[in-house]
Amino acid sequence: MLDEGQGKAFLDRYGKGTKGDGWFSFDHSGVHFIALINVKDLKAGGSGHLGDDQLAWLKSDLAGRAASQPIVVFTHIPLWALYPDWGWATDDAEPAMTLLRRFGSVTVLNGHIHQIQQKVEGNVSFYTARSTAFPSPRPGRLAPRPDR
Repeated sequence: MLDEGQGKAFLDRYGKGTKGDGWFSFDHSGVHFIALINVKDLKAGGSGHLGDDQLAWLKSDLAGRAASQPIVVFTHIPLWALYPDWGWATDDAEPAMTLLRRFGSVTVLNGHIHQIQQKVEGNVSFYTARSTAFPSPRPGRLAPRPDR
């Protein structure tokens, strides 16, 4: 996504109809799907970041929806603090989670860590996907990279 134009070429090609840096949502069969971008503005240690504009959009996107509507969220970096020392977290996830917790069924899917991990927190289920290449060690098994 990162190119000389701050992602412009990527968004021109793949981001038609998206908002901001590529976030978007859609409804299918009664489920509301949300795709968030948390890799464009990485923070210290490699943590993901959503930013104020995307959080404001998310608030607007969820406003007026019934708490009974199932929600599925896609991110690259986990929205939960799986292992912040390795950048396996999103530094401003809490405002997004505050908006999502009112819904009865929320599923948050992410990649980035190349492992199968899961966590349930109230009515929010978090799942990470394993990659077919470049497996990462279990959290805490190795020291953080020196550049983080």
